[in-house]
Amino acid sequence: GTSRQIPQTIIIGVRKGGTRALLEMLDIHPNIVVAATEVHFFDWEENYVKGIDWYRSLMPFSYGNQITIEKTPGYFTSPQAPERIHDMNSSIKLLLILRDPTERVISDYTQVYYNRIESHKPVQLFEDIVIKNGALNTKYKAIQRSLYDVHMERWLKHFSLDQIHIVDGNTLIKDPLPELQKVERFLNLPSRIMASNFYFNQTKGFYCIRSDGRERCLHESKGRPHPLVNNTVLEELYSYFREHNAKFYKMVNHSFNWH
Repeated sequence: GTSRQIPQTIIIGVRKGGTRALLEMLDIHPNIVVAATEVHFFDWEENYVKGIDWYRSLMPFSYGNQITIEKTPGYFTSPQAPERIHDMNSSIKLLLILRDPTERVISDYTQVYYNRIESHKPVQLFEDIVIKNGALNTKYKAIQRSLYDVHMERWLKHFSLDQIHIVDGNTLIKDPLPELQKVERFLNLPSRIMASNFYFNQTKGFYCIRSDGRERCLHESKGRPHPLVNNTVLEELYSYFREHNAKFYKMVNHSFNWH
């Protein structure tokens, strides 16, 4: 009695915003099934040309009363993804998880830094990438990805604001339950995720998941220590994002506690 369904909900981003944590935590819900990997259907040309049946074939089997969710953080910043997702299903519900844009930049750098070390490639200091010729390097991809207002504008051309639920990534890490209950309501699902589904792991410094008699934490690549960043550079980033954040708050009728 199961079949593979095209997702009724997609976590569209943002990269290093907490998408994996959100997906794993939603997977606790009996009415939710999740795709195992990031599919990159709507943002990678070589996948999109394979067509919708290929996309469906990568989804998990589900019952009629279950919602299928996939997450690909690259969708949020992709110029093509909003229109393509709208073409597939104009009434789809989208989840967007965001965190302080400066923190997100540092986290983005940290991931690339560790990946390069593991691949025995040369690495650069954060400050040397972010500052070029004495000024903020606004062309740095990690900074571009944190311009939430620029990307959101594209999504709002294709979807109404009530189709996009924004999850506060900073709050999700500190106190997951209230954020997940908001998602349950947004998806019109019965309330099934409970406080007992989480426990704080002192060693890792964040919440892990307890469900179906099993305990699991996010992969060790999550929650890696960030480099200490020069205060002057931090202030430059805060200052650069301030105007973009204000525009974003206005767009979504909601303020966040970002610098």
